[in-house]
Amino acid sequence: MGRTATVLFALGFGLGIGIGAVCAHADTYPNRPIKIIVPTPAGGPVDAVARVLAHALSPLVGQGVIVDNRAGAGNTIGSKEAALADPDGYTLLFSSSSGLVIAPMLHRQAGYDPISSYEPIALVAESSNILVVNPAVPAKSVQELVAYAKANRGKVNFSSGGVGVLPHLIGEMFKARAGIDIVHVPYRGGGPSIADVMGGQVELTFEGTSVLLPLIQAGKLRALAVTSAKRIPQLPDVPTMIESGYPGFSSTSWTGLLAPSRTPPAIIATLNTQVNAALKSPEFTAALAAISTQPIGGPPQALTDVINADVAKWAPIVKALNLQTD
Repeated sequence: MGRTATVLFALGFGLGIGIGAVCAHADTYPNRPIKIIVPTPAGGPVDAVARVLAHALSPLVGQGVIVDNRAGAGNTIGSKEAALADPDGYTLLFSSSSGLVIAPMLHRQAGYDPISSYEPIALVAESSNILVVNPAVPAKSVQELVAYAKANRGKVNFSSGGVGVLPHLIGEMFKARAGIDIVHVPYRGGGPSIADVMGGQVELTFEGTSVLLPLIQAGKLRALAVTSAKRIPQLPDVPTMIESGYPGFSSTSWTGLLAPSRTPPAIIATLNTQVNAALKSPEFTAALAAISTQPIGGPPQALTDVINADVAKWAPIVKALNLQTD
């Protein structure tokens, strides 16, 4: 055998072994616990849905499914860690538009891209955001809040889980549409942001239903409006932003599960099947319904489509607000 033929044979043999190893690995997947990185703090809206999913997914895959919160830098720390993980299906990312789409627009050095850095597994759930205020704020409606903000120019603050996350952009949209001077106060995640609204350090926020509903029902926060196109069943007396005088003001929060780029297709297919099965379970559906969140599911492409749509939606707004931080 000539030198060239020998080299080609060796390369082909090595490639064959590599492909065979991947296939064998996929056939036995999973044979140890799976870690889901959540790039937000525990207690936030994304974390709440991730934990419901992990609980439902574990018996279906026959292994433990662990949620690992890696918060900070506007969701970029955990997102980058997941992107750089071994593409073996044992480290996944559970994130939202804030972390996947908006954060890379703001941070040039984010270290990941929403499309090229990951393999989509499934679109998991969708919910509304809610405009809430501390009960001490003398506003019972959006109109009264706007009047209060205009009477206290520059003294009213709104919080979010970080610069450029979805609640921040919704707050900036509200600020622009209402013509009010309210100050953004960023936190290291939705949980701390909401805590300071309850504590009175900040007057208002726009956050997800998953963590706000119990607090609203307990009287710890007052809901003024929802950002979905229609009212939500759990808060039938709370109007939409559209009903409150802001036509076209609509935004929902979605969550999705992804794997690092180059994760074998067989593993992605296995995970997609199991996630869709989890989403159809009565336990999972009931848990989401309790926080006014709807299961979605579908093929991996559905998640890609949502990501691309959000890139097109938010990129012009980020540019107009000049929010890029580095």
